[in-house]
Amino acid sequence: MGISSIKNQAMTESADNHPEIGASEHLRRQEESDLSPLATRSAAGIRRREEQLRGYRQNFAQDADRILHSRAYTRYIDKTQVFCLIRNDHITHRVLHVQLVSRIARTIGRYLFLNEDLIEAVSLGHDIGHPPFGHAGELFLSELCVEHGLPPFQHNIQSIRALDKLERKGRGWNLCLQTLDGILCHDGEVHQDRIGPAPLNEFTEFDLKVELKSANPALDLQPMSPEGCVVRMADTVAYIGRDIEDAIILGLIQRSDLPERCVSRLGETNGSIVYSLVTDLIRNSQVGEPGQTYSSEPVSVGFSEEVAGVLRELKEFNYRHIYLAPETQEFMPQIKTCYRELFGFYFKHLENGTSESLEVDLLDDLDCSYIEKQPAAARVRDFIAGMTDEYFLRQAESIDCPIPPLRYGFS
Repeated sequence: MGISSIKNQAMTESADNHPEIGASEHLRRQEESDLSPLATRSAAGIRRREEQLRGYRQNFAQDADRILHSRAYTRYIDKTQVFCLIRNDHITHRVLHVQLVSRIARTIGRYLFLNEDLIEAVSLGHDIGHPPFGHAGELFLSELCVEHGLPPFQHNIQSIRALDKLERKGRGWNLCLQTLDGILCHDGEVHQDRIGPAPLNEFTEFDLKVELKSANPALDLQPMSPEGCVVRMADTVAYIGRDIEDAIILGLIQRSDLPERCVSRLGETNGSIVYSLVTDLIRNSQVGEPGQTYSSEPVSVGFSEEVAGVLRELKEFNYRHIYLAPETQEFMPQIKTCYRELFGFYFKHLENGTSESLEVDLLDDLDCSYIEKQPAAARVRDFIAGMTDEYFLRQAESIDCPIPPLRYGFS
């Protein structure tokens, strides 16, 4: 149906002659006919605070737009993916990673007849809570949190906190349950051959899920939707080959170093690796096609046994030769020291009631309920977690903490 047909239908169906009402109904019907019976319908989106849906956007499309326009999303631009302190504009930063996840996941979702708007929303928001300097920064901040009586820091839980509690001066974005749950459960670093959704019905169940994960970081959570499952798998597909390309650019490894079995099955470039993984995942996932009313097969998203094994081997290669390489970790002790000194500096000012003398606001513009309920350590955690790498280094330097130098590469 063309745009003019939609507009004519809207004019006919809407008693108030609002064309967006008819367009929204058209999109709802289109989902019913085009999506798998097990895909998440946009009309099923659940929010903490009920809203009257207005305009042409459905629930999950609206979530994606809200995340895209958040301040936290803007700060993706200077957050480390893997390699930090590098003067090279071609090295992946967090903002590119989430866009790659979104693109790859939507491609998979389209072939599996899933809701691409929900996939996009989860993809764009899944790393919002990452602190400066990637997973190393996450470990440093987690250690400080535990020392100050807080639960271990986890970037997926921080993503929920940022979008649900901190954005918009503490009002949050009121995102749908399905979006927040996909963000919470993305855990792309956990290797799984395949996963299936674990149903969730309301926010009380979700809040318990967050609480359990907060208390036990090793707890493996399953997304509530097949779309969340797709994003979780796409997270790995997006980073595994891209990190190899970055490592080659920086002279850390050579293409000839890649495991022979992985090259034989997946290829030796990021493009071929992504294509091979996506193709295998589409072929081996079970969701159900449009019009199908019953299937004895449980919903699952995952790889064939062969490709899952090869992917595990490639992950192990990346950990040994890239993520834990001495060159990658060279300046992490200095970054850890900066984390400790900044955290202590801010914490001391809050505890002594002298934060007004600081040049930073420590989230003072949030609603008073946040200021009153959060202990000083939690406010420091939330403030540091939201920093970009560059801002973190500037703040560390401002309190006379020695900062590491920038480099052009490892070779």
